[in-house]
Amino acid sequence: MREIKLPNLPGEQKVQEGDLLPDQWFKGKEEKVKQTKIEERVNMKNIVIFGAPGSGKGTQSDKLIERYGLEHISTGDVLRAEIKKGSELGKTAQGYIDQGQLIPDDLMVSILASVYDGFGRGHKGVIFDGFPRTIPQAEALKVMLSERGDKVAAMIELAVPEDELMKRLLLRGQQSGRADDNEETIKKRLVVYHSQTQPLIEWYKQEGIHHHIDGLGDLDRIFADICAVVDNL
Repeated sequence: MREIKLPNLPGEQKVQEGDLLPDQWFKGKEEKVKQTKIEERVNMKNIVIFGAPGSGKGTQSDKLIERYGLEHISTGDVLRAEIKKGSELGKTAQGYIDQGQLIPDDLMVSILASVYDGFGRGHKGVIFDGFPRTIPQAEALKVMLSERGDKVAAMIELAVPEDELMKRLLLRGQQSGRADDNEETIKKRLVVYHSQTQPLIEWYKQEGIHHHIDGLGDLDRIFADICAVVDNL
């Protein structure tokens, strides 16, 4: 057993044999440090914000970032940034895009992991916006975070009726001039959402972290409902 003597301080009596510190004391301190690190990671509020196009994900993400100091990963923004700076991942992604192909899940997760790691270990959590879109992507995200000792704390679903989504996206198209915000294209996007992405709701329900939020109505009320979820994570 390793034993270390306490230093003699002025005015103190000579240290006795019973004052020696055993190895168990140091092991106990190490365990406390490890437990603190684990608790810090558990309290990291990684959030998947989920909903159909026009459901308000971007607006609510901005409000969450301002209130909680969270980081934000939008797949579209991340891809554009990686391509612009000419990273190897960006070049590979550009190759798929130029050929009109979807970016493979493993490549997308690698790009997200690179951005996630760039936040360091001290961040308060990340909002994943636009990813995952499919169950395989959700599984890959879970594995990526698990490898870092992290997890998704909540999947927040913004539920908005389809007729309201159509109104919002058509209005957005009129205001922004976006060519893809026309009625025919919007209907196709919503079909894709319902067929490929909506099954994620059931997957996250099985994970026990799905939270349904009524996304129709006053923005402040919607945000208050979201905050009620985040505050309890």
